[in-house]
Amino acid sequence: QIHLVESGGGSVQAGGSLRLSCVASGLTYSGGWMGWFRQAPGKEREGVGIVDRLTDATTYANSVTGRFTISRDNVKNTLYLQINTLKPEDSAMYYCAARTEWSRPRIVAADFDYWGLGTQVTVSS
Repeated sequence: QIHLVESGGGSVQAGGSLRLSCVASGLTYSGGWMGWFRQAPGKEREGVGIVDRLTDATTYANSVTGRFTISRDNVKNTLYLQINTLKPEDSAMYYCAARTEWSRPRIVAADFDYWGLGTQVTVSS
């Protein structure tokens, strides 16, 4: 069974940085995809970016600027999301997701099968 647990969220002032983590268990083979998404109150879940678990190649959503960086630690089975120069509009619940199919997904929630419970990021001005 695939299990994803996010951590690292918190309350920060604008201009600060955070590194979110997602520990994955149950992903028994090297393929598939993982991604980061976020959802603000009253808004749809928005894709941030995805990573190919086989190649570590990352792709970011068009709406996301260069302030976001996805990385992985294969030994620790952990996915990271580094967010720099945080802005109040970055405030949201951030979710980690996994897709076991090898075909390339869109950066949309519907293309991912497994989800963590999220970690809250709140940015004050």
